Amino acid sequence: MKKYKLNEFKDGWIIGNFEPSILKTKGFEIAILNHFKNQKWPTHYHNEITEYNLLLDGKMIINKIEINKNDIFVLEPKEVAEPVFLEDCKILCIKVPSIIGDKIEIK
Repeated sequence: MKKYKLNEFKDGWIIGNFEPSILKTKGFEIAILNHFKNQKWPTHYHNEITEYNLLLDGKMIINKIEINKNDIFVLEPKEVAEPVFLEDCKILCIKVPSIIGDKIEIK
């Protein structure tokens, strides 16, 4: 058995085509993300990645839609994400596939 601590990984990303990871794969990425109330997060999109998200805790708005605890939201390739964190949020994020550099920030 192997044992890890979430804080050993960069920004909560634990599986994907990057280091460190508990499983290095090009097939997908998994992270547990923590965002704080009123945290500024860049508006962005992905060229090829589909992003599957489960809000584990908190409340947020993304693309003018309110997301509450246990809501699932999916962002398709090229769909712009504009998150607003109304409360501290914990998100399970799965991206398919794992492509480094696919995130495009909109200034």
